[in-house]
Amino acid sequence: MAIVNEPQPQPQSQPQPQQMQEAVHTEPALPPPPVGQDYELRIYSHSSFFYWWPVWVIGFIIALMTRVEGMQVQLAPGLKPVWFHLSKNPGVFFAVVLFLVIVMTNVTVRGLASVIVVISIMFLTVLFAYLGWWDYILEWLPELSIYMNMGFYIFVSTLLFLVWAGSVFLYDRMTYWSIRPGQITHNAIIGGAEKSYDTRGMVFEKVNQDLFRHWILGLGSGDLHITTTGARREEIHIPNVLFVNAKVHALEKLIAIRPDQFTPAHA
Repeated sequence: MAIVNEPQPQPQSQPQPQQMQEAVHTEPALPPPPVGQDYELRIYSHSSFFYWWPVWVIGFIIALMTRVEGMQVQLAPGLKPVWFHLSKNPGVFFAVVLFLVIVMTNVTVRGLASVIVVISIMFLTVLFAYLGWWDYILEWLPELSIYMNMGFYIFVSTLLFLVWAGSVFLYDRMTYWSIRPGQITHNAIIGGAEKSYDTRGMVFEKVNQDLFRHWILGLGSGDLHITTTGARREEIHIPNVLFVNAKVHALEKLIAIRPDQFTPAHA
């Protein structure tokens, strides 16, 4: 009997851990699934009453100063004593702030005119000092005395604050502009009215050159001018937009997105 030695199968070598690790790293990673994003920018136009915030802020501060540093004065026998500040400066300061806010919110000084006004004020200040006129002015100021009790500051400041808050957070938000890729819409909450425009070819212009109103009182606000194209060309004016630089930057990003690339979050 002949015995034939059949070849035994060779055991396969097991891959080393290092080789397995290298194989894992070389496998291509799957891209994450696309996630929809809702691109929308809302722009609110505020009334000029927004710029009145320094009046009620200063009024509350002076009322607190009157309560802490003042004293109770009985104006006539039988009347309840009221709180007055001993210094005339709080009343004068409040009157000056009120006057400046009224002027700044009603007189528009933009661009080169605002620079001329600032330079003129600096020039007159130096000129009065050179001519020695400030001595006569300071001699006249001590005769100017304005005294108002704590109740006046609290009453006026509270009324202004309530009207200011209602205007900024309620009334001004009844209408707004909604910007999406390819479309800008004017929405009204009461009545549900809407008016849409195509953003193709639109021209956006930012105006915040009023030094006093936009930068001092508005803390970086501005106006937006939009010019549409097409057969019915319109000019849209959106005044008193807060943080206008950030809004314009976001607006430029939305306009750069083509409508066919836009995928809403609810799709």
